[in-house]
Amino acid sequence: MNPDKPKHIEESQLIYLLIQKDHNALAYLYDHYAPALYGVIKRIVKTDSIAEEVLQDAFVKIWDKIHYYDAKKGKFFTWMLNISRNLAIDKSRSKEFTRKSKTDSIENNVSLITPETYVEQKIKDTGLRDLLHHLSPEQQMIINLIYFEGYTHTEVSDEYDIPLGTVKTRLRSALIKLRKLLNIP
Repeated sequence: MNPDKPKHIEESQLIYLLIQKDHNALAYLYDHYAPALYGVIKRIVKTDSIAEEVLQDAFVKIWDKIHYYDAKKGKFFTWMLNISRNLAIDKSRSKEFTRKSKTDSIENNVSLITPETYVEQKIKDTGLRDLLHHLSPEQQMIINLIYFEGYTHTEVSDEYDIPLGTVKTRLRSALIKLRKLLNIP
C-alpha cells in the first residue's frame, strides 16, 4: 500500500469515496477485503485462476454498483460477500466452468486451501463460529453449507432431501437468532 494512502478509512467514508469513484479508496478496499473475498470464492470454484478471475469481476461489480449499497439493509462486507459469492456460484454453473472442470487434470483440482485459511481465521476473529453453538444442529448445518461452503438453497434441499421451504425457514430463523446474539437490529 502506498504510504500516501491512509492506513485506516472508516467504512462510511470508504463508501462515500467509492461512490465518488476515488481510485485510492478502491485500492484500500482491495488491500483490506480481497483476501477474505478470495477465500470465499476459492471455496466455491476450487481453482486459483478461476477464483482470481471471479475476484476481479467482483471488484468491478462492487465499483460499478456501489451506489446500490444500502447500509439499512446490511453490513458493507456482507453486501460485498454476497456479490462475490453469487458471481462464484454463477461461474461454477457456467458451461465454460463445467467444460473446463471435466477436462482439467486431478492436480489442478486439488485445493491448496488449508483449514486455517485467511477467511476461517477472520471468522474465528469475529467469534461467529463460537456463536453457532447457540443454534440448533439443523440451523448450524444450513449456515455452514450456505455461507461457508457456498451451497445454494436449492442445492441444500436437493442434496440433503430437505424441502426448500424448510431450508429457507431454518436459515431465516438462524440469521434472526445470530442477529440477536450480535445485537444487530
